[in-house]
Amino acid sequence: MATCRFTWGEEPLHKHASLSKEAVGGGARAWPAAAGVPLIAHVIDRLDFGGMENGLINLINGTPPERFRHAVICLRQSARFRERIRGDDVSVFDLGKRPGKDVGIYLKVWRQLRALRPAIVHTRNLPAIDMAVPAFLAGVPCRVHGEHGRDVLEIDGRNRKYNLMRRAVSPFVDHYVAVSRDIERWLGATIGIPEKKIAQIHNGVDTGLFHPAAGGRAPLPGAKFSDTGSVIVGTVGRMETVKDQLTLVRAFIGLVAARPDLKDKLRLVLAGDGSLLPEARRLLGEAGLSDHAWLPGFVDDIPAVMRGLDIFVLPSLNEGISNTILEAMASGLPVIATAVGGNEELLIEGETGLLVPSGTPVPMADAIARYLDDPGLTARHGRAGRERVEREFSLTVMVAEYLALYDRVLSAKGKARAAP
Repeated sequence: MATCRFTWGEEPLHKHASLSKEAVGGGARAWPAAAGVPLIAHVIDRLDFGGMENGLINLINGTPPERFRHAVICLRQSARFRERIRGDDVSVFDLGKRPGKDVGIYLKVWRQLRALRPAIVHTRNLPAIDMAVPAFLAGVPCRVHGEHGRDVLEIDGRNRKYNLMRRAVSPFVDHYVAVSRDIERWLGATIGIPEKKIAQIHNGVDTGLFHPAAGGRAPLPGAKFSDTGSVIVGTVGRMETVKDQLTLVRAFIGLVAARPDLKDKLRLVLAGDGSLLPEARRLLGEAGLSDHAWLPGFVDDIPAVMRGLDIFVLPSLNEGISNTILEAMASGLPVIATAVGGNEELLIEGETGLLVPSGTPVPMADAIARYLDDPGLTARHGRAGRERVEREFSLTVMVAEYLALYDRVLSAKGKARAAP
C-alpha cells in the first residue's frame, strides 16, 4: 500500500496512523497545507465494512483534489476496509476508544482536531454526533453531521435518551445531511432540527464498478454452485440483527419445503460477517440445506458477488438509503426489499423490484417465487433498476451535492472561496 509522508516537526506522519504522540501532539501546529485546499475531517465510529463507510470512501475517492482534502478519524479503529481509499493524501487515524462510555475520547478528538486544523468536521451517525462538541472547542469553523440510518436499539427513531443527546448537541452542528427523505422528516419532526439546516443527499453508486455481467450470470468466486441450471438468490451486508438475514434464511427454507421442485435449482448466498452467521448456518444445517447455500463470511469483492446472483434480497428491519440496493440495481438485478426507511425511495414497486413487510418470511418467499416463475419479469425489473440508477443515483451526482454543501457551510462562516 502506498504511504504518504507529511512532515510533523522532525517526525513523519503516515497515511494510516494510529493515535500517537506525534499524531495528536503539537497543540496549535497546523496540518500541512496543500495550496490552500480546505481539509475535511470525517469523524466516525470505525472504518469497516458497512454502507455508511462505503459511502464515505466513495465521496473521498470521487472528490477532485483541487476542491477538498480529507482525513478520517476513527473513534475506535479502522480495518482493511480503509485500503479502498485511493490516493496517497488521505490520512486515517485510530483513536482506540474503549467499550462503553470512554470520556477520554473527547480529549483525544480535541487534540487530533487541534493538530489537523480542518476547515470542516463531518461526523456521522449516533456514535460520533457528540464529537461536534470537541470540534467546536477545537475551533473548527464548520461542523456537519450526517444521519445514515438507525440501528436495532432505535428502529423507530424514538429512543428518548438518544434523541435528547441529539437535541443537546444540535447547537454545535451547523448543518445536517439526511440520506433519505424518511430521515429528513424524522430530523425535523422528532429531533426538532430546522428545515433550513437539513440537506437531503441520496447515496450514489459507481456504475462502472457495479454493472451487469456480460453474457449472463458470472461464476461466484468461491461458491460450489454456479451451474447454469441454478437460480441464485442472495444478499450482501454485515450479519447483525438490524439487517435480519435470518428472515431470508427462513424464507428460503420455507420456499424449498413448500416447493420441492425448487430444491434442485434454488440456491442461497449470504455474503457478510457478523453475529447472525452461526445461527444462519445452524438453521440451514437443520433443514438439510447447507449444501444449497454459500455463507463465506466477509467478502471483499462485492461487485463480483452481485454479478454472480440472479435475484437480490434486502431483509433489513431498518435502512437509511441502502448502498447494497443501489449496487444490486446497478448490477442489473431485480430487488426484493423490506418496506422500511429509504427502501421505498429506491425501489419502484412492480417496476424495479418488489417490497415486502419486514420480519415476514412468507411474503418474502412468495416474492422470490414470483421471480422464479416469471423469468421475463426478472429481466425487466433488472433492466429498469439499472436504468434508474444511471438516471438518478450516480456517484457523480452524490459527490457534487456533498461538495456544494461543503461550499455553502464555508461561505456561511465567512470562509467563502471561488469554486473551480
